Amino acid sequence: MTIGVTLPAGGNPSAHNTVDELITQAHQAADAGLGSVWFSQLFGYDAISLAGLAGREVPDIEIGTSVVPIYPRHPLLVAALAQTAQAAVGGRFTLGIGLGAKEFLEPVYGLPYAPSIRHLREYLTVLRTVFAGEEPRFDGDTFAARPPFPAVLPGATETSVIVAALGPQALRVTGELADGTLTFLAGPKALSTLIAPVLNEAAAKAGRPAPRVIAAVSAVVTDDVDAVRANAVEKLAFYGDLPSYRRLLDAEGVSHGADLTLIGDEATVEAGIRRYVEAGATEIVASQTGLGSAEDRLRTWKFLGELKRRL
Repeated sequence: MTIGVTLPAGGNPSAHNTVDELITQAHQAADAGLGSVWFSQLFGYDAISLAGLAGREVPDIEIGTSVVPIYPRHPLLVAALAQTAQAAVGGRFTLGIGLGAKEFLEPVYGLPYAPSIRHLREYLTVLRTVFAGEEPRFDGDTFAARPPFPAVLPGATETSVIVAALGPQALRVTGELADGTLTFLAGPKALSTLIAPVLNEAAAKAGRPAPRVIAAVSAVVTDDVDAVRANAVEKLAFYGDLPSYRRLLDAEGVSHGADLTLIGDEATVEAGIRRYVEAGATEIVASQTGLGSAEDRLRTWKFLGELKRRL
């Protein structure tokens, strides 16, 4: 069982360079014994580039993105970035992509949002072609991919692609064309009833290997439970207004993303993580570990590194 963390995980107020700070955090995660670090895409930096830089600096850990929205990026651009990162880290990079929330992203960029499931299918088709070492010649309904020069990068081994798929249609496409899913705010009940069965069935029908089911779980080991919970309520409120996440929260029987955050001592966090493993998670990624103090974050990471060896 692999346990990793998402970055950024809390800020360092004295840090003058975000890239330097995140590479420092990647070193800390590796030193804590964690198996992977996953970079979230934000507006101020590129997650794939950061993953390549961090993986080059920190050789003893798996690197991934959690996740890069495919809107409004063309798959050839994302494939080029992913191959560059893969070549830089010697095969330790996983590309995590997601549809993104139309309600949130379309007003930001002001570009039409393509029909999501069709776009995802076409996107994965082109990514798989490039990552298999073949040159794409693709004319789809939502885009074309016909590069006049080579799109395959020598030195980049085939890249594993996972999708932040939450709904049944996206999960079926993911099971058919990708290597797995990475969920967030899908509690153990939602994971075992709505996510894993649909994904596994689709992969089996497509003759694909058993997919990765990576559960991103908000978790903080802390003695200051009330303060961390209050921070979780504030930071996670946004997700409850997005239909895809609302569906998962309702399926779990909770009203707020903070209700799924594991907050407390080591035994509390371990018991919660074990419920995800029992629900079908093949990997765990701890998210929101910076909701408490820097000391809480490092305590959480050290514990998760120890737990990884026991699961």
